[in-house]
Amino acid sequence: MDSFKGAGFLVAALLLAGCNGSIEDIAPKATQQLPQKLVDLMKSKGMSTASPIMVRLFKEEGQFEVWKQQGEGGYGLIASYPICKWSGQLGPKFTEGDRQAPEGFYEIHPSQMNPKSKYYLSFNIGFPNAYDRAHNRTGGNLMVHGACSSSGCYSMNDAQVAQIYAFARDAFRGGQEAFQIQAFPFRMTAANMARYRNDPNYDFWKMLKAGYDQFEVAHLPPKVDVCEGRYVFNEVAADGNSFPASPNGACPPMSRSPAMVSATAAYDKKYDDAFADAVKSKGAPASASIDGIKEASLVADWSRKRGRGERVSLQPPALDASGKVTETAEMGRIDSPVGRKMAALDAEKAAKEKAEQEKAAAVAAAKAEKEAQIAQAKAAKEAQVAEAKAAKETARQKVVAQASAKPNEDANDAPQANAMAAEPQRPRMLKRVWNKMFGS
Repeated sequence: MDSFKGAGFLVAALLLAGCNGSIEDIAPKATQQLPQKLVDLMKSKGMSTASPIMVRLFKEEGQFEVWKQQGEGGYGLIASYPICKWSGQLGPKFTEGDRQAPEGFYEIHPSQMNPKSKYYLSFNIGFPNAYDRAHNRTGGNLMVHGACSSSGCYSMNDAQVAQIYAFARDAFRGGQEAFQIQAFPFRMTAANMARYRNDPNYDFWKMLKAGYDQFEVAHLPPKVDVCEGRYVFNEVAADGNSFPASPNGACPPMSRSPAMVSATAAYDKKYDDAFADAVKSKGAPASASIDGIKEASLVADWSRKRGRGERVSLQPPALDASGKVTETAEMGRIDSPVGRKMAALDAEKAAKEKAEQEKAAAVAAAKAEKEAQIAQAKAAKEAQVAEAKAAKETARQKVVAQASAKPNEDANDAPQANAMAAEPQRPRMLKRVWNKMFGS
Protein backbone atom coordinates (compact mmCIF):
# COMPACT_ATOMS: atom_id res chain seq x y z
CA MET A 1 0.00 0.00 0.00
CA ASP A 2 2.83 2.40 0.89
CA SER A 3 4.54 1.72 -2.45
CA PHE A 4 1.26 2.45 -4.27
CA LYS A 5 0.90 5.79 -2.45
CA GLY A 6 4.53 6.58 -3.17
CA ALA A 7 3.97 5.87 -6.86
CA GLY A 8 0.91 8.12 -6.78
CA PHE A 9 3.00 10.94 -5.31
CA LEU A 10 5.60 10.56 -8.06
CA VAL A 11 2.85 10.66 -10.70
CA ALA A 12 1.53 13.88 -9.17
CA ALA A 13 5.06 15.29 -9.12
CA LEU A 14 5.56 14.41 -12.77
CA LEU A 15 2.29 16.07 -13.73
CA LEU A 16 3.39 19.20 -11.87
CA ALA A 17 6.78 19.01 -13.58
CA GLY A 18 5.18 19.30 -17.01
CA CYS A 19 4.44 17.08 -20.01
CA ASN A 20 8.15 16.50 -20.73
CA GLY A 21 9.05 15.49 -17.19
CA SER A 22 10.41 12.10 -16.19
CA ILE A 23 11.56 10.36 -13.04
CA GLU A 24 15.12 10.86 -14.20
CA ASP A 25 14.45 14.61 -14.47
CA ILE A 26 13.28 14.92 -10.89
CA ALA A 27 15.40 12.23 -9.24
CA PRO A 28 18.52 14.32 -8.57
CA LYS A 29 16.58 16.80 -6.44
CA ALA A 30 13.14 15.53 -5.53
CA THR A 31 14.11 11.98 -4.58
CA GLN A 32 17.01 12.80 -2.28
CA GLN A 33 16.84 10.84 0.95
CA LEU A 34 17.03 12.34 4.41
CA PRO A 35 20.45 12.10 6.07
CA GLN A 36 20.90 8.94 8.11
CA LYS A 37 21.53 11.07 11.18
CA LEU A 38 17.99 12.50 10.92
CA VAL A 39 16.52 9.04 10.30
CA ASP A 40 18.22 7.75 13.43
CA LEU A 41 16.95 10.74 15.43
CA MET A 42 13.41 10.03 14.26
CA LYS A 43 13.66 6.43 15.39
CA SER A 44 14.88 7.55 18.81
CA LYS A 45 11.79 9.76 19.14
CA GLY A 46 9.33 7.05 18.08
CA MET A 47 8.90 8.47 14.57
CA SER A 48 9.35 7.00 11.11
CA THR A 49 10.14 8.63 7.79
CA ALA A 50 6.50 8.01 6.80
CA SER A 51 5.05 9.68 9.92
CA PRO A 52 2.79 12.72 9.34
CA ILE A 53 4.45 16.11 9.58
CA MET A 54 3.49 19.67 10.49
CA VAL A 55 5.41 22.91 9.90
CA ARG A 56 5.67 26.12 11.94
CA LEU A 57 7.25 29.34 10.64
CA PHE A 58 8.33 32.32 12.73
CA LYS A 59 9.23 35.48 10.85
CA GLU A 60 10.91 37.55 13.54
CA GLU A 61 12.97 34.66 14.86
CA GLY A 62 13.65 33.45 11.31
CA GLN A 63 12.88 29.83 12.18
CA PHE A 64 11.34 27.02 10.11
CA GLU A 65 10.29 24.05 12.25
CA VAL A 66 9.38 20.55 11.08
CA TRP A 67 7.32 18.49 13.52
CA LYS A 68 6.56 14.77 13.17
CA GLN A 69 3.98 12.60 14.83
CA GLN A 70 5.34 10.28 17.49
CA GLY A 71 3.56 6.98 17.09
CA GLU A 72 -0.16 7.58 17.36
CA GLY A 73 0.22 10.49 19.79
CA GLY A 74 1.35 14.09 19.65
CA TYR A 75 3.95 15.68 17.43
CA GLY A 76 7.57 16.30 18.35
CA LEU A 77 10.05 18.74 16.89
CA ILE A 78 12.41 16.87 14.57
CA ALA A 79 14.23 19.66 12.69
CA SER A 80 14.62 23.43 12.82
CA TYR A 81 16.16 25.52 10.04
CA PRO A 82 17.04 29.21 9.85
CA ILE A 83 14.89 30.88 7.20
CA CYS A 84 17.28 32.25 4.62
CA LYS A 85 14.94 35.05 3.52
CA TRP A 86 11.32 36.01 3.98
CA SER A 87 9.75 38.96 2.24
CA GLY A 88 8.06 42.08 3.55
CA GLN A 89 7.41 43.00 7.18
CA LEU A 90 5.62 41.41 10.08
CA GLY A 91 1.91 41.12 9.38
CA PRO A 92 -0.31 39.27 6.90
CA LYS A 93 -0.40 39.46 3.14
CA PHE A 94 -3.11 41.83 1.89
CA THR A 95 -2.85 42.19 -1.86
CA GLU A 96 -0.99 41.01 -4.93
CA GLY A 97 2.41 42.69 -5.13
CA ASP A 98 2.68 43.83 -1.49
CA ARG A 99 5.69 41.49 -1.06
CA GLN A 100 4.28 40.16 2.21
CA ALA A 101 4.93 36.55 3.19
CA PRO A 102 1.58 35.13 4.40
CA GLU A 103 0.66 34.56 8.01
CA GLY A 104 -2.01 32.10 9.05
CA PHE A 105 -2.91 28.41 8.80
CA TYR A 106 -2.47 26.65 5.45
CA GLU A 107 -2.68 23.10 4.10
CA ILE A 108 -0.20 21.54 1.67
CA HIS A 109 -1.37 18.72 -0.64
CA PRO A 110 0.80 16.63 -2.98
CA SER A 111 -0.41 18.67 -5.95
CA GLN A 112 1.28 21.75 -4.43
CA MET A 113 4.74 20.15 -4.49
CA ASN A 114 6.96 21.33 -7.34
CA PRO A 115 10.04 19.21 -8.16
CA LYS A 116 10.79 21.35 -11.23
CA SER A 117 10.95 24.69 -9.46
CA LYS A 118 13.20 27.44 -10.78
CA TYR A 119 14.23 27.78 -7.12
CA TYR A 120 15.60 24.24 -6.76
CA LEU A 121 12.56 22.65 -5.04
CA SER A 122 9.38 24.25 -3.77
CA PHE A 123 5.82 23.82 -2.61
CA ASN A 124 2.93 26.25 -2.80
CA ILE A 125 1.74 27.54 0.59
CA GLY A 126 -1.88 27.62 -0.53
CA PHE A 127 -2.52 31.35 -0.30
CA PRO A 128 -5.25 32.58 -0.32
CA ASN A 129 -6.98 30.23 2.08
CA ALA A 130 -10.59 30.53 3.26
CA TYR A 131 -9.77 33.26 5.77
CA ASP A 132 -7.83 35.27 3.17
CA ARG A 133 -10.69 34.99 0.68
CA ALA A 134 -13.17 36.12 3.32
CA HIS A 135 -11.15 39.35 3.57
CA ASN A 136 -10.65 39.79 -0.19
CA ARG A 137 -6.92 39.25 0.05
CA THR A 138 -5.25 38.57 -3.27
CA GLY A 139 -2.04 36.98 -4.51
CA GLY A 140 -0.78 33.64 -5.68
CA ASN A 141 2.22 31.38 -6.25
CA LEU A 142 3.55 32.00 -2.75
CA MET A 143 6.05 29.31 -1.97
CA VAL A 144 8.48 27.75 0.37
CA HIS A 145 11.47 27.28 -1.95
CA GLY A 146 15.24 27.17 -2.27
CA ALA A 147 17.72 29.58 -3.87
CA CYS A 148 17.57 31.97 -0.88
CA SER A 149 15.60 34.63 -2.77
CA SER A 150 12.18 35.97 -1.81
CA SER A 151 9.42 38.28 -3.05
CA GLY A 152 6.51 37.24 -0.87
CA CYS A 153 7.79 33.74 -0.12
CA TYR A 154 9.70 31.88 2.55
CA SER A 155 13.07 31.03 1.04
CA MET A 156 15.58 28.47 2.28
CA ASN A 157 18.94 27.44 0.94
CA ASP A 158 18.96 24.46 -1.41
CA ALA A 159 20.24 21.93 1.12
CA GLN A 160 17.55 22.92 3.62
CA VAL A 161 14.68 22.83 1.14
CA ALA A 162 15.85 19.42 -0.08
CA GLN A 163 15.40 18.03 3.44
CA ILE A 164 12.06 19.80 3.96
CA TYR A 165 10.87 18.49 0.60
CA ALA A 166 11.96 14.97 1.61
CA PHE A 167 10.05 15.21 4.90
CA ALA A 168 6.89 16.13 3.00
CA ARG A 169 7.41 13.56 0.24
CA ASP A 170 7.91 10.71 2.72
CA ALA A 171 4.87 11.77 4.76
CA PHE A 172 2.70 11.76 1.63
CA ARG A 173 4.07 8.34 0.74
CA GLY A 174 3.10 7.24 4.25
CA GLY A 175 -0.51 8.21 3.62
CA GLN A 176 -0.77 11.79 4.91
CA GLU A 177 -3.22 13.58 2.64
CA ALA A 178 -2.12 17.11 3.58
CA PHE A 179 0.15 18.71 6.14
CA GLN A 180 -0.47 21.94 8.02
CA ILE A 181 1.72 25.05 7.90
CA GLN A 182 1.34 27.53 10.74
CA ALA A 183 2.94 30.85 9.77
CA PHE A 184 3.37 33.33 12.62
CA PRO A 185 4.92 36.80 12.91
CA PHE A 186 6.85 35.68 16.01
CA ARG A 187 6.64 33.14 18.80
CA MET A 188 3.40 34.10 20.46
CA THR A 189 4.69 34.36 23.99
CA ALA A 190 3.38 36.79 26.60
CA ALA A 191 6.51 38.93 26.23
CA ASN A 192 6.15 39.19 22.45
CA MET A 193 2.41 39.85 22.55
CA ALA A 194 3.04 42.63 25.08
CA ARG A 195 5.65 44.16 22.74
CA TYR A 196 3.12 44.30 19.92
CA ARG A 197 -0.02 45.16 21.89
CA ASN A 198 -0.30 48.53 20.09
CA ASP A 199 0.42 47.18 16.62
CA PRO A 200 -2.33 47.58 13.98
CA ASN A 201 -2.17 43.80 13.39
CA TYR A 202 -2.60 42.89 17.05
CA ASP A 203 -6.21 41.66 16.79
CA PHE A 204 -5.29 39.40 13.87
CA TRP A 205 -2.34 38.02 15.81
CA LYS A 206 -4.51 37.39 18.90
CA MET A 207 -6.74 35.26 16.68
CA LEU A 208 -3.75 33.27 15.37
CA LYS A 209 -2.55 32.87 18.94
CA ALA A 210 -5.61 30.76 19.79
CA GLY A 211 -4.39 28.12 17.32
CA TYR A 212 -0.80 28.56 18.47
CA ASP A 213 -1.80 28.00 22.09
CA GLN A 214 -3.81 24.87 21.37
CA PHE A 215 -0.86 23.31 19.58
CA GLU A 216 1.42 24.29 22.47
CA VAL A 217 -0.97 22.54 24.84
CA ALA A 218 -1.72 19.35 22.87
CA HIS A 219 1.15 19.11 20.33
CA LEU A 220 -1.46 18.19 17.73
CA PRO A 221 -2.22 20.29 14.63
CA PRO A 222 -5.49 22.09 15.43
CA LYS A 223 -8.58 21.50 13.36
CA VAL A 224 -9.09 24.76 11.50
CA ASP A 225 -12.35 26.26 10.27
CA VAL A 226 -13.36 29.74 9.14
CA CYS A 227 -16.73 31.32 9.81
CA GLU A 228 -17.91 34.90 10.25
CA GLY A 229 -14.59 35.90 8.68
CA ARG A 230 -12.46 34.49 11.52
CA TYR A 231 -10.41 31.41 12.34
CA VAL A 232 -11.87 28.95 14.82
CA PHE A 233 -9.78 26.07 16.20
CA ASN A 234 -10.75 22.58 17.36
CA GLU A 235 -14.41 23.54 17.45
CA VAL A 236 -17.04 20.91 16.72
CA ALA A 237 -20.42 21.94 15.35
CA ALA A 238 -23.35 20.87 17.47
CA ASP A 239 -25.44 17.91 16.28
CA GLY A 240 -27.42 18.77 13.20
CA ASN A 241 -25.22 21.76 12.38
CA SER A 242 -22.17 22.31 10.21
CA PHE A 243 -19.70 25.02 9.34
CA PRO A 244 -20.87 27.26 6.50
CA ALA A 245 -19.59 26.83 2.96
CA SER A 246 -18.83 30.56 2.89
CA PRO A 247 -16.05 31.71 5.22
CA ASN A 248 -18.18 34.76 5.98
CA GLY A 249 -21.21 32.67 6.91
CA ALA A 250 -22.50 32.50 10.46
CA CYS A 251 -20.69 30.18 12.83
CA PRO A 252 -22.85 27.25 13.98
CA PRO A 253 -23.39 26.36 17.64
CA MET A 254 -20.04 24.77 18.51
CA SER A 255 -17.85 23.63 21.36
CA ARG A 256 -14.40 22.24 22.15
CA SER A 257 -13.65 19.08 24.04
CA PRO A 258 -13.74 19.47 27.84
CA ALA A 259 -10.13 18.27 28.04
CA MET A 260 -8.96 20.99 25.63
CA VAL A 261 -11.03 23.63 27.41
CA SER A 262 -9.49 22.66 30.74
CA ALA A 263 -5.95 22.52 29.36
CA THR A 264 -6.18 25.87 27.58
CA ALA A 265 -7.76 27.51 30.65
CA ALA A 266 -4.72 26.64 32.74
CA TYR A 267 -2.42 27.78 29.90
CA ASP A 268 -4.35 31.06 29.55
CA LYS A 269 -4.11 31.79 33.29
CA LYS A 270 -0.34 31.40 33.20
CA TYR A 271 -0.18 33.52 30.04
CA ASP A 272 -2.29 36.33 31.51
CA ASP A 273 -0.01 36.66 34.51
CA ALA A 274 3.08 36.71 32.29
CA PHE A 275 1.50 39.25 29.95
CA ALA A 276 0.70 41.60 32.85
CA ASP A 277 4.32 41.41 33.99
CA ALA A 278 5.60 41.93 30.44
CA VAL A 279 3.51 45.09 30.00
CA LYS A 280 5.22 46.59 33.05
CA SER A 281 8.71 45.88 31.69
CA LYS A 282 10.37 47.73 28.83
CA GLY A 283 11.01 44.72 26.61
CA ALA A 284 12.83 44.54 23.29
CA PRO A 285 11.91 47.07 20.60
CA ALA A 286 9.26 45.95 18.13
CA SER A 287 10.16 45.08 14.54
CA ALA A 288 8.55 46.86 11.60
CA SER A 289 5.08 45.66 10.60
CA ILE A 290 2.77 46.45 7.71
CA ASP A 291 0.03 48.96 8.44
CA GLY A 292 -2.96 47.42 6.73
CA ILE A 293 -4.21 47.64 3.16
CA LYS A 294 -3.09 51.27 2.72
CA GLU A 295 0.58 50.45 3.12
CA ALA A 296 0.16 47.15 1.27
CA SER A 297 -1.28 49.07 -1.70
CA LEU A 298 1.68 51.46 -1.72
CA VAL A 299 4.10 48.54 -1.84
CA ALA A 300 2.02 46.79 -4.52
CA ASP A 301 2.14 49.90 -6.70
CA TRP A 302 5.91 50.07 -6.18
CA SER A 303 6.16 46.40 -7.18
CA ARG A 304 4.18 46.97 -10.39
CA LYS A 305 6.40 49.88 -11.37
CA ARG A 306 9.52 47.89 -10.53
CA GLY A 307 8.18 44.94 -12.53
CA ARG A 308 7.74 47.24 -15.54
CA GLY A 309 11.39 48.21 -15.23
CA GLU A 310 10.69 51.76 -14.04
CA ARG A 311 13.08 53.61 -11.77
CA VAL A 312 11.85 53.32 -8.20
CA SER A 313 13.29 53.70 -4.71
CA LEU A 314 15.60 50.80 -3.88
CA GLN A 315 13.36 49.80 -0.97
CA PRO A 316 9.54 49.72 -1.01
CA PRO A 317 7.76 52.74 0.48
CA ALA A 318 6.40 52.52 4.02
CA LEU A 319 4.12 54.42 6.38
CA ASP A 320 5.66 55.92 9.50
CA ALA A 321 3.91 56.17 12.86
CA SER A 322 2.14 59.38 11.79
CA GLY A 323 0.85 57.82 8.56
CA LYS A 324 3.33 59.71 6.36
CA VAL A 325 4.78 57.89 3.35
CA THR A 326 8.54 57.40 3.59
CA GLU A 327 10.94 55.94 1.02
CA THR A 328 14.66 55.83 0.39
CA ALA A 329 16.17 58.63 -1.68
CA GLU A 330 18.37 56.27 -3.71
CA MET A 331 16.68 55.15 -6.90
CA GLY A 332 17.25 52.24 -9.24
CA ARG A 333 15.57 49.67 -11.46
CA ILE A 334 15.34 45.91 -11.55
CA ASP A 335 18.21 44.18 -13.36
CA SER A 336 16.18 42.11 -15.80
CA PRO A 337 15.42 42.10 -19.54
CA VAL A 338 12.44 44.41 -18.97
CA GLY A 339 14.55 46.62 -16.70
CA ARG A 340 17.32 46.88 -19.26
CA LYS A 341 14.77 47.60 -21.99
CA MET A 342 13.26 50.38 -19.89
CA ALA A 343 16.75 51.72 -19.17
CA ALA A 344 17.44 51.86 -22.92
CA LEU A 345 14.12 53.62 -23.56
CA ASP A 346 14.81 56.07 -20.74
CA ALA A 347 18.30 56.73 -22.12
CA GLU A 348 16.82 57.35 -25.58
CA LYS A 349 14.21 59.65 -24.10
CA ALA A 350 16.86 61.48 -22.05
CA ALA A 351 19.04 61.92 -25.16
CA LYS A 352 16.07 63.25 -27.12
CA GLU A 353 15.16 65.64 -24.31
CA LYS A 354 18.78 66.78 -24.09
CA ALA A 355 18.90 67.42 -27.85
CA GLU A 356 15.64 69.36 -27.67
CA GLN A 357 16.96 71.36 -24.72
CA GLU A 358 20.22 72.13 -26.55
CA LYS A 359 18.27 73.18 -29.66
CA ALA A 360 15.98 75.37 -27.59
CA ALA A 361 19.02 76.86 -25.83
CA ALA A 362 20.68 77.59 -29.20
CA VAL A 363 17.52 79.26 -30.53
CA ALA A 364 17.21 81.27 -27.33
CA ALA A 365 20.89 82.31 -27.54
CA ALA A 366 20.52 83.41 -31.20
CA LYS A 367 17.39 85.33 -30.34
CA ALA A 368 19.12 86.98 -27.38
CA GLU A 369 22.10 87.93 -29.56
CA LYS A 370 19.85 89.43 -32.22
CA GLU A 371 17.90 91.34 -29.61
CA ALA A 372 21.20 92.57 -28.14
CA GLN A 373 22.34 93.80 -31.58
CA ILE A 374 19.02 95.59 -32.14
CA ALA A 375 19.25 97.11 -28.69
CA GLN A 376 22.84 98.19 -29.33
CA ALA A 377 21.93 99.83 -32.67
CA LYS A 378 18.97 101.54 -31.09
CA ALA A 379 21.16 102.80 -28.27
CA ALA A 380 23.74 104.13 -30.78
CA LYS A 381 21.04 105.92 -32.77
CA GLU A 382 19.54 107.37 -29.64
CA ALA A 383 23.02 108.54 -28.63
CA GLN A 384 23.47 110.25 -32.01
CA VAL A 385 20.10 111.94 -31.73
CA ALA A 386 20.91 113.04 -28.22
CA GLU A 387 24.30 114.36 -29.33
CA ALA A 388 22.74 116.35 -32.20
CA LYS A 389 20.09 117.65 -29.89
CA ALA A 390 22.74 118.71 -27.41
CA ALA A 391 24.73 120.51 -30.13
CA LYS A 392 21.62 122.28 -31.30
CA GLU A 393 20.84 123.31 -27.77
CA THR A 394 24.37 124.58 -27.31
CA ALA A 395 24.06 126.69 -30.47
CA ARG A 396 20.73 128.05 -29.36
CA GLN A 397 22.08 128.99 -25.98
CA LYS A 398 24.99 130.77 -27.71
CA VAL A 399 22.61 132.80 -29.86
CA VAL A 400 20.56 133.69 -26.85
CA ALA A 401 23.67 134.76 -25.01
CA GLN A 402 24.74 136.94 -27.92
CA ALA A 403 21.30 138.48 -28.15
CA SER A 404 21.35 139.26 -24.47
CA ALA A 405 24.69 141.09 -24.82
CA LYS A 406 23.53 143.51 -27.77
CA PRO A 407 21.01 145.62 -25.79
CA ASN A 408 23.77 146.61 -23.35
CA GLU A 409 25.90 147.87 -26.22
CA ASP A 410 22.96 149.87 -27.58
CA ALA A 411 22.43 151.41 -24.13
CA ASN A 412 26.03 152.61 -24.00
CA ASP A 413 25.76 154.25 -27.46
CA ALA A 414 22.45 156.11 -26.69
CA PRO A 415 23.85 159.51 -25.36
CA GLN A 416 26.10 159.82 -28.35
CA ALA A 417 23.26 159.09 -30.69
CA ASN A 418 21.07 161.65 -28.97
CA ALA A 419 23.77 164.22 -29.24
CA MET A 420 24.21 163.48 -32.90
CA ALA A 421 20.51 163.68 -33.38
CA ALA A 422 20.44 167.03 -31.62
CA GLU A 423 23.07 168.56 -33.84
CA PRO A 424 20.91 169.04 -36.89
CA GLN A 425 18.08 170.47 -34.77
CA ARG A 426 20.04 173.58 -33.79
CA PRO A 427 20.04 175.22 -37.22
CA ARG A 428 16.30 174.63 -37.51
CA MET A 429 15.68 176.38 -34.20
CA LEU A 430 17.84 179.34 -35.25
CA LYS A 431 16.00 179.48 -38.48
CA ARG A 432 12.68 179.66 -36.71
CA VAL A 433 13.98 182.49 -34.51
CA TRP A 434 15.39 184.33 -37.57
CA ASN A 435 12.17 183.98 -39.35
CA LYS A 436 10.24 185.25 -36.44
CA MET A 437 12.49 188.30 -36.03
CA PHE A 438 13.18 189.09 -39.58
CA GLY A 439 10.64 187.23 -41.50
CA SER A 440 11.25 184.41 -43.94
